[in-house]
Amino acid sequence: MSKYIINGPCRSFGGKVNISGSKNAALPVMAAALLSEDESVLYNVPRLSDTAAMAKIIESLGCGIYRDGKGAVHISASVRRPKKSLDYYLFSRLRASILIMAPCLARFGRTRIPMPGGCKIGARPIDLHLKGFAAMGAKIKQGHGFVEAAAKNGLKGAKIYLDFPSVGATENIMTAACLADGVTTVENAAGEPEIEDLAEFLNGMGAKIEGAGSDTLVITGVPRLHGGSHRIMSDRIEAGTFLTCAAGLGAQLRAENLEVGCLKPLLAKLTEMGLEFETGRDYIELKPCARPAAVDIKTLPYPGFPTDLQAQTMALLTTCDGNGMVVETLFENRFSHIPELCRMGAEIKTEGNAAFIEGVKRLTGAEVKATDLRAGAALVAAALKADGMSVIHDIEHIERGYENFPEKLRSLGGDITAVD
Repeated sequence: MSKYIINGPCRSFGGKVNISGSKNAALPVMAAALLSEDESVLYNVPRLSDTAAMAKIIESLGCGIYRDGKGAVHISASVRRPKKSLDYYLFSRLRASILIMAPCLARFGRTRIPMPGGCKIGARPIDLHLKGFAAMGAKIKQGHGFVEAAAKNGLKGAKIYLDFPSVGATENIMTAACLADGVTTVENAAGEPEIEDLAEFLNGMGAKIEGAGSDTLVITGVPRLHGGSHRIMSDRIEAGTFLTCAAGLGAQLRAENLEVGCLKPLLAKLTEMGLEFETGRDYIELKPCARPAAVDIKTLPYPGFPTDLQAQTMALLTTCDGNGMVVETLFENRFSHIPELCRMGAEIKTEGNAAFIEGVKRLTGAEVKATDLRAGAALVAAALKADGMSVIHDIEHIERGYENFPEKLRSLGGDITAVD
């Protein structure tokens, strides 16, 4: 297994970092490109193990996909029928593989995929996805590790209410509804920026989607879509990760190539901590702060505080002045980083879905392991400010969601080495 070796504390951390394209936006857009038999061209797709896995899944369906010399990803789904024999391993390692269902069901009338996988951060049922497809007339079957949906006479517009504003279910239902016969209304829809990005791509292909970013979507189905050209939005979680790293080190950092408005929940908490920053059209510049004040955080669906920044912010709180609390409301197993942070000298106690963090003056280097993507990023943030050497194992989790992570950290002054 690969690992990171980090020597801390990093006293000269700071500078400029260019934020990559969003993993959470790229994956649904890559899948949605299959709605058209024409070629689509996607820009700013990050080079990650997750996007590589999605590319392999698209290839396994018999579709064409390649990255050109300028970094653009070309997807051509001119097949009349996708291949039926799919690689269980590919689907089992990628939660977003379920997003393949919508374009295949909508365009071909049938889809059968292995059950999706992903980070083990808690129960992540797919029932809302399937209920949405069923409401549009699909027949659903599950068993033997597979899930199947079929709509012999095509999908029909429907009124759908989501019991929970699931991002994945919203994306899947919205994508499928683009080719449905009639109007589909989705209430209690998720409003994450990545959903707006997907809707922008789909509308550019000729779809008719209204209300993206709100809790009510209205999709008027069309007979066909043409290929699209789209630039993936920047990764707000990567930007937040670098900002929390810098805040923990008392460093000045300018994060560039990002949509500032998407980070309002984090910026509000940084302000509460006593941190100062300057914002522009596409950048955030964090000012140095010796020791931020502790705060309380509660994760919520957007525009609440993102669960994907919970672990990194907890790593910041470990050395803040005072006591903080983190309440995780979305995933029951998203505290797996806590024992690892405690190995490094953090003082954290848990009670149910709440974690109580007592700020300490310093952390110490230790051998730890990344149990999931964001937990791994939190351990990197902690190691950068810890005294001595830290070894972070199982970094394949981290490389699912951060493009050129060690290289970017080294460019900012971090002493980090990736070892196979």
